[in-house]
Amino acid sequence: MDFNHFLSSYLPNPVTGGIRLYADMIEQAQHAEALGYSGITIPEHHLINILLVPSPLQLAAHLAAKTKTIELVTSIAVLPIRDMRVFAGEVVQASILTEGRLVLGVGRGAFGYEVERLGVPRGELKPRFEESLAVLEALLSREDVAWDGTYYKFDPLTVMPRPEYPIPLSLAVMAPEGIEAVARQGYHVQTTPLGADHATLLAQVNAFTRGKAAGKAGASNRLALQRGIFLARNAADAHDKLTLAQDYYSRFDNVWSGPGLVDKGSIRPLPRSQSKEELGRNLLICTRDEMIDRLSAYAEAGIDEVISTSNYGQSQAETLDMMARFASEVMPHLKGLRQRAVA
Repeated sequence: MDFNHFLSSYLPNPVTGGIRLYADMIEQAQHAEALGYSGITIPEHHLINILLVPSPLQLAAHLAAKTKTIELVTSIAVLPIRDMRVFAGEVVQASILTEGRLVLGVGRGAFGYEVERLGVPRGELKPRFEESLAVLEALLSREDVAWDGTYYKFDPLTVMPRPEYPIPLSLAVMAPEGIEAVARQGYHVQTTPLGADHATLLAQVNAFTRGKAAGKAGASNRLALQRGIFLARNAADAHDKLTLAQDYYSRFDNVWSGPGLVDKGSIRPLPRSQSKEELGRNLLICTRDEMIDRLSAYAEAGIDEVISTSNYGQSQAETLDMMARFASEVMPHLKGLRQRAVA
């Protein structure tokens, strides 16, 4: 099982500013490469102070200049808010500038607050995404593409320059039935149970396994699962980080499933229906032995890669230290575990 570090890009105090925010992410990316993580995952969100990366391809290209070999994954580029005729060219450019290290994770968008303010009704996200994905794949794979659909109508055109590196495509899906369907089609999948329980996670993993088994024989599509992870030094440290995580999710829930109350870009923390104790049972904010045991179960379930979300507002020094301890104390026990389990 591989591990990928998620650049959470969380700005709980806007006074910190974007210069510091992105400098920290660059440092985390370089640290992850040095520690042996397989990849860096870059989010995309707009107009809010969590997961704050307006242009994931731009950040991927910059990180490519600051690193050497690590995979650079978007999680996710939101297709319905873009024109695919422009975006396809940006993808090709980013693939070239990252020297083929780009993995294009795409999705339909999650937060009604931002997509509606960018002109896309929440109810149109699914059909817009499906047509946008079809247009994008056509533009990346063919010349003289014309389209006559619901959201796109255009005469033949060719995106330039043409792709010169493979551009792996990964679809972000959470519902098990959706995961099974896209896995059957041979797509890589990114998913997450967010703060939900292990049973929810297993339903997502099992859906991928069924879909892949029902697809083309010998398919190499992979499942990446994002989960909140923090390797605590002790019980007190775990308690402190869980308190930060509960505050983070009180903001996340506001724009994910709540009313979308945002003040000058800062999401209001709102009371959660899920207790801190329940969140703690679901996330992996724990000490070494428990972390290894719980991640071993992830590997045995069939997860190819864990995308580790670790920034809940702690200091940069704590994040870098945790990443180093995780790489030395936990990752060696999990490397190759799934391969042995399914061999």
